[in-house]
Amino acid sequence: MMSTAVRMAEASPRLNARIFRQLLPQRFDNTYRGHKLALWLFALIVLMRIVMSLNSILNGRSVASSADGIPLETYTPAAAQTAVSLFALLGFSNLVICLVCVLVLARYRSMVPLMFTLLLLQYMGGRLILHYLPIVRTGTPPGFYVNLSLLVLMIFGLVLSLRSQGNLRSQEL
Repeated sequence: MMSTAVRMAEASPRLNARIFRQLLPQRFDNTYRGHKLALWLFALIVLMRIVMSLNSILNGRSVASSADGIPLETYTPAAAQTAVSLFALLGFSNLVICLVCVLVLARYRSMVPLMFTLLLLQYMGGRLILHYLPIVRTGTPPGFYVNLSLLVLMIFGLVLSLRSQGNLRSQEL
């Protein structure tokens, strides 16, 4: 009689291999094997990030001071302009990543788990950098709550994208 621990140990390498194959499939195509809800969450996250990116590019001063609580009015004019320019550059970088995500949604859905992972890596890397190189902020800006909700959606979406749809065969969407 096989114990539960032994069965779990034997299943673990198979599970890890299956997850790895879903994160890095041999071919990038439009065959999506995860839960459908993950696609909707991915689309919502990408849409929110596109809006946030465009807002950072076009209204950087307003976003930095209100949504992120950066006290630009206390900076010298040159320093405030530098901060706003860096905000716009970051917004553009995020927009490029979002455009790749749109391409994944439209044509390469097998990459959805990988893109969830990359979005999470980008978010967590940013939090790690800000932990060691903090930005002075005033109060508790609303951007914190928006980013926290995006983090929860990304984690949930990644988990769903790695879950197969029960007994169903791979589906072409």
